Amino acid sequence: MTLKQELPIINAQKQVAESRLFRIEQLDLTFSNGQQRQYERMKGSGSGAVMIVPMLDAQTMLLVREYCAGTHSYELGFPKGLIDQGEIAAQAANRELKEEVGYGAKKLTNIREVMMAPAFFNAKMTIFLAQDLYLESLEGDEPEPLEIVPWKLDNYQALLDDANFNEARSIAALLLIKDFINQNSQETLNKTNDSRDQL
Repeated sequence: MTLKQELPIINAQKQVAESRLFRIEQLDLTFSNGQQRQYERMKGSGSGAVMIVPMLDAQTMLLVREYCAGTHSYELGFPKGLIDQGEIAAQAANRELKEEVGYGAKKLTNIREVMMAPAFFNAKMTIFLAQDLYLESLEGDEPEPLEIVPWKLDNYQALLDDANFNEARSIAALLLIKDFINQNSQETLNKTNDSRDQL
């Protein structure tokens, strides 16, 4: 049974904390059944973010290993970054790719928009598949050069098992891209077989 849910009424909202990167907002809510609650959320800013899965060839993905302050460790993941003011998501994806990996992409496919912890954050990220790469670098804002790590897509299980591959959005991107490429490969194979049958 599907319940028809009405959004709670926001009775009041105020900013309760702010840092250089984050703003925390408090919401006073009344739900449709009369229950009242107080929530805190990280206030979103900007136009969202992008994550890019670059394919050096039909089977080789490029990942980056970079320092993550939250865990004080070096983590393996896909290149990502914020969408700058005036950019659309695809432009941001190509810029971040050039800054972090040293390649641009002639073909960018929007795979899916995902959210991180929507109970606490209004943070949207668009995942792109980048193909037909060409060498081009832009200066980024990383404090040190990123290590570029090639990885075969058909060895994805080893990547999932890697102790340094933990970021949930990178895991989601890997599985989405794997399914997308497999599905498109199968469709191409079916079309080829259909064409042969018609000869």
